[in-house]
Amino acid sequence: MTLQHSSLDTAIVIGAGFGGLATAIRLAAMGLAVTVIESSDSPGGKARAIASPAGPVDTGPTVLTMRGEFDALFALAGQRIDDHIRLIPQPILARHWWRGSPTLDLFPETEANIEAIHAFAGPREAAAFARFDRLAHDLLAAFDAPVMRAAKPNLAQIARTAATQPRLWPALLPGISLERLLSLHFRDPRLIQLFARYATYVGGRPRHAPGVLALIWRAEAEGVWAVEGGMHSLAAALARLADSMGVRFHYATKARRIVAQNGRISAVETEGGHTLPCHTCVFNGDPAALTDGLLGPDAQRAIPKGKTTPRSLSAHVWAFAATPQGADLTHHNVFFTDDPKAEFGPIGMGQPPEQPTLYVCAQSRTPTAPPGPERFEIILNAPANLAPSTDEEPRCRQRTFPRLKAFGLTFSPDPAPSALTTPSHLASLYPASQGAIYGRSPEGMLAAFQRPVAQTRLPGLFLTGGGAHPGAGVPMAALSARHAAAAIRQDRISGYRSTPTAMHGGISTGSAPTAPVPSRSSPS
Repeated sequence: MTLQHSSLDTAIVIGAGFGGLATAIRLAAMGLAVTVIESSDSPGGKARAIASPAGPVDTGPTVLTMRGEFDALFALAGQRIDDHIRLIPQPILARHWWRGSPTLDLFPETEANIEAIHAFAGPREAAAFARFDRLAHDLLAAFDAPVMRAAKPNLAQIARTAATQPRLWPALLPGISLERLLSLHFRDPRLIQLFARYATYVGGRPRHAPGVLALIWRAEAEGVWAVEGGMHSLAAALARLADSMGVRFHYATKARRIVAQNGRISAVETEGGHTLPCHTCVFNGDPAALTDGLLGPDAQRAIPKGKTTPRSLSAHVWAFAATPQGADLTHHNVFFTDDPKAEFGPIGMGQPPEQPTLYVCAQSRTPTAPPGPERFEIILNAPANLAPSTDEEPRCRQRTFPRLKAFGLTFSPDPAPSALTTPSHLASLYPASQGAIYGRSPEGMLAAFQRPVAQTRLPGLFLTGGGAHPGAGVPMAALSARHAAAAIRQDRISGYRSTPTAMHGGISTGSAPTAPVPSRSSPS
């Protein structure tokens, strides 16, 4: 039986990543009839997981920040997130490792960090950290309203804020990279390397990403939560919430074409031959899929091609279960390369580095280690658009595990070759991405102003997710849903004024069965 809705009340969301799920929830709360189609067999997008003897292992994002955005989604349905999934606050943000050096833990509390850095690098560097921490705090406060929470970044408002807060100027000067900004604060190269690492959180290189990205440190310092079962479990919980609000899900269903009629979105066609009439379509995929014509000619001109290039970093990702030995791990661990130039120099030339920094997530530690095998995710930065090679897996293995052994960390058993996800694999999973994890590159002073916003040139087509404004990362994807929902609300107001007639909605040729939302323990 096909439900009947006014055309203004029918929305199709393409993609069940965090941005698509959050948008579906917000549109359902607005009273729209929402259908989500997802090419995979489960929700989560890049927050996917693979099976292991210790349970599903995340291969994408590993922890939650800016928790309030997700509390707000559950509140839209009169629910509490804590009643649906367990979020575990992390007392240690990360443990940082250098060869021949003590480790350094960082914490949510500023005073604890000052004390830790004082013990690690002395009083001057502790004072330098206090100044840097205040700057990052002020940058986050200054950019929150005019950039992250604005439908379109407001350069004039940023300029007015900067004019009244001279302490922000060093981070906003043209040509000041994050690495350069840090060198103005710290003398210890280890601390420069540590805080420069935050550029990679959004897919950039420290020497090329703008200094304003220092604010990422404060976003993390305000709280980090691990998700019991993994980040894919949070996606499953959001999908269950959306389902309870009436959102329909069609998994293993790939969009083939976005159709426009009379200059406006009219339907989405799937590869299975179904046509889904709609007045609103929200695309939660890499926006380059639109500009590359993968969703048809009507959507190809919806955003300028320059909004999707150049591309961000990619990664090699190991995901496996094993018993670790020899290193005292916490949930977040960063094993730094001896020479940052040896990592980011090759990446800039399109090659994987032979001496990478290694991020190790001990996913089972919440915060202590459980008995038996644990789940691990290891991430190595890599360039996007990296062609596959026959020796890619053994070379990546050599770049990973002997280096960790040099720090005293070993695993038993060794991960199987199938535990590795490569940039070319990511490119095949996420069409038009070229393997880039974070969409458009954040490098360049005006990169934040170059991302496509929620409203596209094609009436009725909107964007959400990490490839759209305000950018990459799970909390930013949730924020993008706010912008998409607000733009759709305004579009509906305009539509009601100009379109008094109604159309039938729903799937016109017989729907594929709706797949069940996976449980917390189901692999995605």
